[in-house]
Amino acid sequence: MIQYEHVTLISEVCSMTLTSLPPIAEALDGAVDLHCHSGPNPFSREFDHVEAARDGERLNMRGILVKSHHHNTVMDLLAMHRELDDVATPIFGGIALNAQVGGLNPYAVAMSLQMGGRAVWFPTFSSRCHCENEHHGFPESDYDIPNRIVDVVDAEGRLVDAAHEVVDLVAEADVLLSAGHLEPAQSAQLFAAAAERGVRRMILSHPNFIVDADVERCRQLAALGGYIEHEVGMYDPQGFRKWDPALLVKWIRAIGPDHTVLSSDLGQRGRPMPVDAFMRVGEALLDQGLSVEELRQVTSHNAAFLLGLDDERPASVEGR
Repeated sequence: MIQYEHVTLISEVCSMTLTSLPPIAEALDGAVDLHCHSGPNPFSREFDHVEAARDGERLNMRGILVKSHHHNTVMDLLAMHRELDDVATPIFGGIALNAQVGGLNPYAVAMSLQMGGRAVWFPTFSSRCHCENEHHGFPESDYDIPNRIVDVVDAEGRLVDAAHEVVDLVAEADVLLSAGHLEPAQSAQLFAAAAERGVRRMILSHPNFIVDADVERCRQLAALGGYIEHEVGMYDPQGFRKWDPALLVKWIRAIGPDHTVLSSDLGQRGRPMPVDAFMRVGEALLDQGLSVEELRQVTSHNAAFLLGLDDERPASVEGR
């Protein structure tokens, strides 16, 4: 059985109200996290989905999307529904198309979406880009996880038929399509095909981690209707990489807040709670010159659309 180490004081932390939180909490009120790695999971996790939702209550979060590289997280949430029913922050699941679910498996996707899934991640843990990059510092597993490369293109470089089938399912359900850990050129192929087939909600995660997508490529993806996600867990001084928030501001300025999303990418054992990281990094971004409206755009409005909480794309931050 998976054990969770982050249990002490969790009820005290999650019972805090906005009035007892720092002023940054007002700017982050109603945030949405599209990249939470709570458990259960083969990778060691600091907290489970219920604790993630309770943490989100501290910022009146509108929603949290929980991600596993190995299984359909909708099943977890259905099993935990009695506990989650008592939590104000709604929490959603989806499926990542790695070897552990059969790769590009339209049947697994259809099942996840019919059960309420809000996201489909193209291969992450099983992408060629991920498997051939051994220096990204991925969490260690409590188990020996069998894996294989899941390619999304054929020998001629064209998207395989199964990829098109998955895209059609995503378009029909009007949910979020993530490029996962595909290399940038393949992400562009995927986004172009998805946009042509009617997918409205698309995202590329951590362009400067694992996938190595440069600014020009990210602008191309944004022009196709995609959003570029960065993770506060990378920029938090108590987080994973401890990158300088000034770098994050440069990315936001280069792509624009209207096409940028901030998520946590947290849940790994030994790392901070997402709300704490959001507050520390959010405060740093304001100190670096980001406006409150820009911060709300990248932490709430854009992600709410991508998660399906809002039906229409948010207005430009310049028009708010």
